[in-house]
Amino acid sequence: MPVITISRQFGAGGSSVARLVADSLHLDIVDQSLIAEVARKASLTPEDVASEDERPSTVLDRLALSFSPLAAGLGMAWEPPYPDPAYDPRREVLELTQEAVREAARAGNVVIVGRGGAHILREEPGVFHVFLHAEPAFRQRVVMEREGISEAAAARRVHEMDANRAAYIKQVYGRDWLDVRLYDLAIDTGWFGIESAADVILAAIARRAGVAP
Repeated sequence: MPVITISRQFGAGGSSVARLVADSLHLDIVDQSLIAEVARKASLTPEDVASEDERPSTVLDRLALSFSPLAAGLGMAWEPPYPDPAYDPRREVLELTQEAVREAARAGNVVIVGRGGAHILREEPGVFHVFLHAEPAFRQRVVMEREGISEAAAARRVHEMDANRAAYIKQVYGRDWLDVRLYDLAIDTGWFGIESAADVILAAIARRAGVAP
């Protein structure tokens, strides 16, 4: 019952590699489906969950929560964004995400893409952790083609998404997202290509299981 986590730089082909690996091993994929599940449990829209997903909370978020009682005491108009002013949607989304990832891992036969899976399951025996990376120029070309945007816009997207993911892992788990010691295998998809990267993962899984690739 293999459990594989795939962490990835933006534009490095995480979903594409995950699909190839999952199809070859007949595994389920936990990716965008997790957003829908968390949204259902939290009574939020998938768009709301996606806006909180793999992003660090900002200084302004924390200040808003910290100073809201002060603003009320000063007679300033302040309307909580949710019915319960003590409700923190980021914490709710985080806790439900962690629960969903652990449930998926317990069921087995799954590839978990992003969502801090490598860090949530770091103490779980037998989980195989992969990190996909590539040079910015390669990833920018991928994003340009995928999203139909300019080279400058793609460069901004790559930088912004990488920074968000790195800050999220640091803030939530206290770890350096790019520390290769956190992963069993790190692959440069710009050098290997998507299909060959999937083949490398499959060979590593087979070797770990003691099966000839």
